[in-house]
Amino acid sequence: MSGRDYASRQEEGLTNGGVSFWYREIGIPTPGPALPGHTQADVCIVGGGLTGLWTAYHLAEAQPDLRIVVLEKEFAGYGASGRNGGWLSAELSGDLDRYAATGGRDGVRRLVRAMEQTVDDVIAVCRQEGIDADVVKDGVLSVARTEPQLARLEATLAEAAEWGLGPGHARRLTRSEVRDRVRVEGALAAIHSPHAARVQPAKLVRGLLGTVRRRGVVVHEGTEVTAIGPGRAVTPHGTVRADVVLRCLEGYTAALPGSRRDWLPMNSSMVVTEPLPDAAWAEIGWDGAELVGDGANAYSYAQRTADGRIAIGGRGIPYRFGSRTDVDGITQRWTVESLATVLHSQFPATYGVPLAHAWCGVLGVPRDWCANVTLDRRTGLGSAGGYVGSGLSTTYLAARTLADLVLDRDTEAARLPWANRRGRRWEPEPLRWVGVRAMYLLYREADRREAAGLRRSSRLTRVANALTGR
Repeated sequence: MSGRDYASRQEEGLTNGGVSFWYREIGIPTPGPALPGHTQADVCIVGGGLTGLWTAYHLAEAQPDLRIVVLEKEFAGYGASGRNGGWLSAELSGDLDRYAATGGRDGVRRLVRAMEQTVDDVIAVCRQEGIDADVVKDGVLSVARTEPQLARLEATLAEAAEWGLGPGHARRLTRSEVRDRVRVEGALAAIHSPHAARVQPAKLVRGLLGTVRRRGVVVHEGTEVTAIGPGRAVTPHGTVRADVVLRCLEGYTAALPGSRRDWLPMNSSMVVTEPLPDAAWAEIGWDGAELVGDGANAYSYAQRTADGRIAIGGRGIPYRFGSRTDVDGITQRWTVESLATVLHSQFPATYGVPLAHAWCGVLGVPRDWCANVTLDRRTGLGSAGGYVGSGLSTTYLAARTLADLVLDRDTEAARLPWANRRGRRWEPEPLRWVGVRAMYLLYREADRREAAGLRRSSRLTRVANALTGR
């Protein structure tokens, strides 16, 4: 049965949008009090996702007497922070050589190690603050299902060795070792990284919201920021005056005047099944909570949820003209069909198990595809983001860097090679729409050819990467 037939057969029972399944599970929050009028703060944070909340957390931990105000248009965690795949991993966006251009090879190794430690740091905060986010640390599997994917897997391991990251960073699993963990149809081998955990992201971000509020941070929801400038954040409800104003909007950055070309809002979509029957789980053999990704160019990412579902995601319409974003997570039917096809291809035992929910969200992509954290001491304006889909853990470490820059602390985090690195802006329309759309069309065609038996990585992949500088 094709993904189209499958999606059509059970479309009536499928929830589409409504932010995400993660919020359907815990209940969509009612936004808290909006900004009541003009006010003063030491630090104003624009954006109530994980970057903004973790920045508030680090600032309040380091200096409890700071007056910190967070402004959020919808409710805290409405964006990617509450819609992602639940991968708390050490995966780092972007090319290591680009980070090395800022911080050298040693700086890159420090950044990778810091990302690995971040997974444990987030878990420790959850334990300390009583945040029950379904966290289980069983690592992540990157599975190769074709010869070209296997070649890319080997290249990834070789790169890690060349950078001196050591055997603790990741290791190769044979076909039988993969099957002992998860029976992914057609798996040839995999990379296993122990530095990853499954998370229910909405539980994490809402738990963090409660944590920062208990520390005295003021969070105003239902408050859209219409302009940012030195010393101020302007909203329809009033202006927040602050020495430091931090933009923590990730994929929604383009909505601010003058910021449309800073970071590109890339769309990613997900579906989740109804709970699988025991017979299906027995066939799949996924007894742990390992995260599972594939080695395709237009890759997928999946988790086994705490209540026995499979949540799987990938790129839908990757970019909307003019940096537009989705409406409340609603995704298009062909994306649901595509994700259903990927799900059934990897896990044939899911045929016949209905999909429960589909949704989408946006992530921030800098022009060089590398995350960055900046603070201009002259203007007091700062920002963090550009995680390219690896933000669930990166937000914690980027926020720590941003907080240390604000407090002018000479720390390991403040010296990481993403601190105050700047790249060029995206091209104006229609060039960026044409470029990104062409990139993903080429990726999908390359994956089709590789799945059909091409023995080497398709040249189309290299063309796609060259097209957008990925």
